[in-house]
Amino acid sequence: MGNETLNLTGDELVRLLAALASPQRLRILAELAGGRRYVTELARKVGLSRPLVHAHLGKLSAAGLVTSQMELAEEGHAIRYVEATPFALLLTPDSIAAAVRTLTIPDNPKESS
Repeated sequence: MGNETLNLTGDELVRLLAALASPQRLRILAELAGGRRYVTELARKVGLSRPLVHAHLGKLSAAGLVTSQMELAEEGHAIRYVEATPFALLLTPDSIAAAVRTLTIPDNPKESS
């Protein structure tokens, strides 16, 4: 995802909004707005365990909101750095209607009440 206008399919829009629908993931993105961080540092900054941060980063990565890169530290061990992918999201009723026409994800029967 770059700075270009997004033309998301319905499935991509659902995945993106689901990734953004978590206070913890929003905190992670807010922290990454200040620049790339290594996972341990990010976990400390947002007050979550490393395994939980990894899980949240997986969802953010699947939605195209973050990227990661392994680098070798001077001490010889690998460090995973994460950074936010630049994006802008503009939702309008028309853009949502266009995305809905491409949905392949089935409705959740529990939500249909």
